[in-house]
Order: sequence, then C-alpha cells, then structure tokens
Amino acid sequence: MTALDGAAADEEHPEPTLLDALEHLRLDGALFFRSELTEPFAFESTPLALADALVPDAERLILFHIVARGSCWVSVDEGERHWAHEGDVIVLPYGDQHVVGGTGEAQCVSILSLLEPLPWDVIPLLRHGGGGPSTEIVCGYLHSEDPLFDPGLRALPPVFVVSLPTGPAAGWVRASIAYALEEGAQPTNKSRSPVATRLPELVLIEVLRVHLATAPAVDRGWIAALRDPVLAPALALLHNDPGRRWTVAELAGGAAVSRSSLDDRFRQVLGRSPIRYLTEWRMHLADELLATSDLPVATVARRVGYDSEEAFSRAFKRERGCSPSRWRTGAAAAPRAAT
Repeated sequence: MTALDGAAADEEHPEPTLLDALEHLRLDGALFFRSELTEPFAFESTPLALADALVPDAERLILFHIVARGSCWVSVDEGERHWAHEGDVIVLPYGDQHVVGGTGEAQCVSILSLLEPLPWDVIPLLRHGGGGPSTEIVCGYLHSEDPLFDPGLRALPPVFVVSLPTGPAAGWVRASIAYALEEGAQPTNKSRSPVATRLPELVLIEVLRVHLATAPAVDRGWIAALRDPVLAPALALLHNDPGRRWTVAELAGGAAVSRSSLDDRFRQVLGRSPIRYLTEWRMHLADELLATSDLPVATVARRVGYDSEEAFSRAFKRERGCSPSRWRTGAAAAPRAAT
C-alpha cells in the first residue's frame, strides 16, 4: 500500500484506527472484464454465479466497476438506482445480484449471455447496447474473508459510488487501470507483473479510504464503532498494541468512561464485550501473519498477545477449528485468483 500513500498524501484520509484496519485486509482479486456499452443498455449481473470459477470454493465476492467513460446506474434488488459517471468507482462489497443500465429504457439481459464461458485467456470485452452514446466500464472482483465483507454483518451498504477527489490518487487509479488492461490483453501464459496482480486490491483500498472518510456515521456495527467517541479511543488502544494484557479498566481509562459504560457501549454497537473483541482482533492479526509471513508460530503467538505457543494454539483452535500450523498449511495451499 505504499504506492497509494505517496499518491494520496495530500488528500483526505480517515482516522488512524480505520487505516490500521484497512492495512490488515487480505484481498485476492483481478480485473476480469471490460464493457463497451451503447445506449440504450441494461444487463443483470449475478457475481456468485461466477464465484467458484473465479475463486474456487468462494461463497462471497467483492465487485467493483470503474466508469472509464460515459455514465451508468447500478441497482441492487430493484432498489434505488445509484448513478456513476466518468472516473467514479461503483463498489458492491457483498457481490449482490445487480442491474447495470444507462439513460434510455432497455430490455435487461443476463450478463452470462454476453460473455464467453470461463476460463478466459485474456480479459474479455463485453459489447452490448443499441448503438447510441457509449459508456465504458472496467469490472473487477476481489475475495476476502475479512468481517468487513461478511454478508451476514453488512457493515457497508450493498452498493455505493465513490467519486475520487481530483488529485494524485484519482490519476493513480486511472493509470493503474490502463496498465492492468494492457497486461490483461496478453495471454495468461505470459509472465505477469506482480504489480498488476495487486492493482485491484490497491484500488479497492484507496476507494474504501475515500468512502469511509466521508461516509455518514451509522448506528450500529464496526464502522459506527470507529466513529464513536467512546469506542474509537478504546479501539485505537487495542489496535495499536494488541499484544498487551488489556483489562476493561485500562481501556475504560483510555476512553475516559467507566468500565460498565465501556462494556455497555461495546455490546450495544459491536454486539460483543471488549475482551471478546480483542480476541477476535488478535485472531485476525494471527491469520495475517500466518498467511503472509514465515514467522514461527511461537513468534506469532507473542506478537498477538499470548505468553506461550500452547496457549495461543488452544485459543486459535477454539476460534478457527484447527491448529495454527494446519491453518497456515491450508492458507498456503489455497489457490489464488489469477489475473
């Protein structure tokens, strides 16, 4: 994510707790097709119908559409139409079935009827519409097991549109997509740049930064907690030093409230006690370290607040259903999406 840090250093960013959470996201993904649409047009997309082919055994997908030219709208479950224009990014964090349309009335068709069957040797080009003014969209998917993208929790809206502020970040996203499309036009057996394989991840994180920095507060859930005057300082303490032996009294002192008030607020907004939240955050960090580093399990245990490998292994097995070593082996063997 250092590429984004320089590109967007002078643009608005959310609070440090949110940045910390975003930096620990694990995402796999790819740009997977581009569309040249002409008015009038409308098509229905069912991302989960492609999920297993794109990410084997995945039960969820994060989808994004980048409008490279023109305008379009997106609607989930026949709900409100969310309009997007050139340079905007449409995000469907839970991969819900949705419809994409233009300004004119058009018969809606299934996207499966417009694309060649998987697998694809190059990024496919979807052409559809009535021959009028054109709209071009770059579509991508990502996969993550992070709770932020858990369809059961729904911490984010089912669809939202982000307009990147004029400046380096917006230019970086445009240049990144152009680069990825050029890479995608090459056969898949060609050697691929590691930069290109991470572009969808970096683009989504930048979009989330912008969205969450300006989104209105919600009443319940993780995003609300990060903006809550009681919970935010407590979460910052936990996130900044997850290995410490925190007590509710210490966290309450950091938040300048009583222990009972802090406990009540955690349960009201996050549905769990402070210590339960800390355990889940530690397991989240452990997942990251086990999957992306070669640190010994004992070192991972100390990093996330356990005095011994045995204590960590017992806690990890309770949360994940297997030992850290077995989980790491499974994570290493899991196929990653190819771009």
